[in-house]
Amino acid sequence: MGLSRLPLTEAQLTEALVGLPGWARAGEGIERTYVLKDFSEAWAFMNRVALAAEKLDHHPNWSNVYSRVTIRLWTHDAGGVTEFDTWLARRIDAFVPAP
Repeated sequence: MGLSRLPLTEAQLTEALVGLPGWARAGEGIERTYVLKDFSEAWAFMNRVALAAEKLDHHPNWSNVYSRVTIRLWTHDAGGVTEFDTWLARRIDAFVPAP
């Protein structure tokens, strides 16, 4: 895949977040909350994300309450956000069902 697993600088992270609408800095990572139609749609979304994350061996921290799914990404062994996280964030965004 060729993505860096070195932590992004603050300037790089700020620039990356411009291209990731809805994602924001949260502690050591980046985070987004998705509001889906109902619990079933949220569960299906989480399943798609889980399968992609497992394939990449890069697992998000997340929570789900009914139709809300909050996802936080960072590369634990790098101690911060990397290119890999921003790439995965874009991939996750692609799994959101069309309205």
